Amino acid sequence: MTQMAYRDAVRQTIFAEMERDENVVMLGEDIVGGMGTAGGPEAIGGIWSTSTGFYDAFGADRVIDTPISESAIIGAAGGLALTGKRPIAELMFADFIGVSLDQIWNQIAKFRYMFGGKSRCPAVLRMIYGAGFNAAAQHSQSVHQILTGMPGLKVVMPATPGDAAGLLREAIRDDDPVVFLEHKALYGVKGEVPDDPDYTIPFGHARLARAGEDVTIVATGMMVGMAERAADSLASDGIGCDVLDLRTTSPLDEEAVLDSVEVTGRLVVVDEAPPRCNLATDIVALVAHKAFASLRAPAQMVTPPHTPVPFARELESAYLPSPDKIEAAARKALDYR
Repeated sequence: MTQMAYRDAVRQTIFAEMERDENVVMLGEDIVGGMGTAGGPEAIGGIWSTSTGFYDAFGADRVIDTPISESAIIGAAGGLALTGKRPIAELMFADFIGVSLDQIWNQIAKFRYMFGGKSRCPAVLRMIYGAGFNAAAQHSQSVHQILTGMPGLKVVMPATPGDAAGLLREAIRDDDPVVFLEHKALYGVKGEVPDDPDYTIPFGHARLARAGEDVTIVATGMMVGMAERAADSLASDGIGCDVLDLRTTSPLDEEAVLDSVEVTGRLVVVDEAPPRCNLATDIVALVAHKAFASLRAPAQMVTPPHTPVPFARELESAYLPSPDKIEAAARKALDYR
């Protein structure tokens, strides 16, 4: 095991996979640094510093700076994948999926289905998402609920550096399109990453981050750490929580959620997306449909309000879920005895 930051886990995994397979290519805005910019082509290595050193190692044919056109980036990734490459396309902000929805939803997600299983589209669409940086309403959103609702896509939301490495390697080697969502507030978080160059985590298998028998808390991405802190606080009062990190929203580990609720009888779902038609409502509906008899209290949802993400620091803080809000929701569920 090696201790490293989430950002470094992403960067090193892509680098290793590009060394392993010459068909893996990377494309996106400023992932090289912009030809002709001060300091040369390796001046930036992407605004998130997840492609530093790639240009010198692999060259312009495999590390491609693109125009400022998300539709072109995603469209090119789809075409590359159909012709035998394994593209990793980076959208600087997940908020920008709007201008590439046709390429994602009507093309990449449907190629295998519409061609009768005779084609494959091994494209990884990396998208940086989430609030907490006062980046305002157009650069702070969580869009996983939109992407999860698209048949044909696999949607991944790693919460730890180790999971970022294992799930990203799985995504790059997968023969179907994968949306890989990286929360910008997690890039500096450190954790253990296995040294095995073939370490992968299969999709559709949730991680039990905390174990307890009183309340089930389900979360993804940045929300997992908040749920863990809430669970630790509740544990000081003798309240045990199962904290489930879903890891992937499509495929979804329904069994892990249902098995936990059958034990605890209480459910709290934490989601950074607004509450209408989000992941929280989906999980609550799943439990109501398949494990209603196990519930001993109404399911609780901890989400932002149904508004755009505020810019002001104080308003953004109030907008987002927090450990205190998660703890309050768990205690509310426990009030039903």
